Amino acid sequence: MRKGGNAMAFSDFSVIKAKELETNLFHNIADDWLLICTYDEENKRENLMTASWGGFGVLWGREVCFLFVRPQRHTHALLDRCERFSVSVLPSSLHDAHKICGRLSGRDTDKMAMTGLTEYRPAEGVVSVAESDYIFVVKKIYEDTLKESGMLDPSLMTNYAQKDFHTVYVCEIEKILKKKA
Repeated sequence: MRKGGNAMAFSDFSVIKAKELETNLFHNIADDWLLICTYDEENKRENLMTASWGGFGVLWGREVCFLFVRPQRHTHALLDRCERFSVSVLPSSLHDAHKICGRLSGRDTDKMAMTGLTEYRPAEGVVSVAESDYIFVVKKIYEDTLKESGMLDPSLMTNYAQKDFHTVYVCEIEKILKKKA
């Protein structure tokens, strides 16, 4: 485990159920942002991407999260190659790490080292960040590309001047870890 910050053990987290969440996910996504964590086999390092578009809910009788990633992002290619990954909620005190993870590409940057965050493995083959308040271990169950024909409000197209429509990944939540107080 790389030491970027304080190393944490599995005992520093509790496994909880989705209905036991004690956080405002709307605030986490819109204001504090999420961290999508994958592993880049080619570069042999973790890849972290800040996400501010997504949600959590129930779909097909399963607890899910859904995330939106543009095709030109390095994370997009990594998500296409993996089945499972993690989504983390960092404490607001680490908001500057999100700025790095959202601005720089993991193609050329070791974001874990640059941010000083610590690698944590919450499940077999899944990487995350030890400093997280919450870690969602997820498995992709559906993906599709947003389409212009589906934009019922024409003003939404202001987000797509390049026609680089996001891929939506719907992921079943396999496990939720909450940092112990």
